[in-house]
Amino acid sequence: MKQILFFILFFTAVTVSAQTEFSTKFKSIPAPKFSAKPKKIPSPEIKNPAGTNLDVPSIKTPNVFDNTSITPKSKFQIGEQKSTFTMSTETDFANPGDRYVGKMEKDLDKAVKEAGLKEGRGPLVRKNLEFGDIYTSSTYFIIKCRDAGAIDGDMIKAVFNENVIVQRMVLESNYQQFKITFNEGFNTFELEALNIGSLGGNTGGFEIYDAEGNLILSDYWNNLDTGFKAKFVIVKQKKLLTKAAK
Repeated sequence: MKQILFFILFFTAVTVSAQTEFSTKFKSIPAPKFSAKPKKIPSPEIKNPAGTNLDVPSIKTPNVFDNTSITPKSKFQIGEQKSTFTMSTETDFANPGDRYVGKMEKDLDKAVKEAGLKEGRGPLVRKNLEFGDIYTSSTYFIIKCRDAGAIDGDMIKAVFNENVIVQRMVLESNYQQFKITFNEGFNTFELEALNIGSLGGNTGGFEIYDAEGNLILSDYWNNLDTGFKAKFVIVKQKKLLTKAAK
């Protein structure tokens, strides 16, 4: 026990001696001294934005609408005189009512034509035209039709035995054809005017050929009004037997 106590005291004395020796040998390094003081940087001067800068001229944005080299000003402004340019051939001495005369004449002419009182190539025909009875022993006919006047859009409808066989045919300068086949006895055939042309009434020419190519009838109608007809009656007869056939 004595040994342990001696050892503790010895260790404590050595430690105190070492700390004393270290504190006497250690010297602190003093901080360096600066002879000159650091310069102060002046803060930038802040100018009042509302103030007027007399050194720099102000910049003004150009207005392209005021530049006549870019967008020339129109002469048609409010309060300015309008252009005197005109396409009219009238003079200061012409009668102002003359400009309406031509239109009034056209309107009057059109109204008279529509009323049936006037037509380009004569008065309109407002009745059905009868072209008589045709007797034949042929089995069918070839009907050819064309415009007998100026080509102005005349149209017709063909009706055979109350059946429409051609709904609409526009008459042209050349013949157009269709075929009708008969029943025994009486047959009715009609060519109805569907309109009047731009130059007057419905005008048409026709040719009728039998099955053997013989021309049976050639004629025409002139200035038919819309809805009126060229009418035919075709009588189919039995073909007579020749002596050689007997």
